[in-house]
Amino acid sequence: MKKVFYLSTCDTCKRILEKLTLPEDVILQDIKKEHISESDLDFLYKNTRSYEILLNKRAKKYTEAGLKDENLSEEEIKSYILSHYTFLKRPVFIIEDRIFIGNDKQTVDALKSLFNE
Repeated sequence: MKKVFYLSTCDTCKRILEKLTLPEDVILQDIKKEHISESDLDFLYKNTRSYEILLNKRAKKYTEAGLKDENLSEEEIKSYILSHYTFLKRPVFIIEDRIFIGNDKQTVDALKSLFNE
């Protein structure tokens, strides 16, 4: 599978995608228009063994709900991610058996070396 979960209104996602030369077979899914499915989320969990790593802790809704003070279970985190697109950390790249989550420098550099060589 080659898929990217991103937000088209997110400047960081746009900046990262502009830096990469993606092959035509990569599916781009704007999570605001087409929310992540439970099966896709389960696939990510199966390969990361954590919903918490997929949780966007910078999201306004996360802060407003006071979730940083909560000790959320993996199932609760899954439920939040499925309830609203903003809870999914982005972008998320699935490239065959590799998953890249977020926008830290190390992740972006790994994506550049994978797609721009």
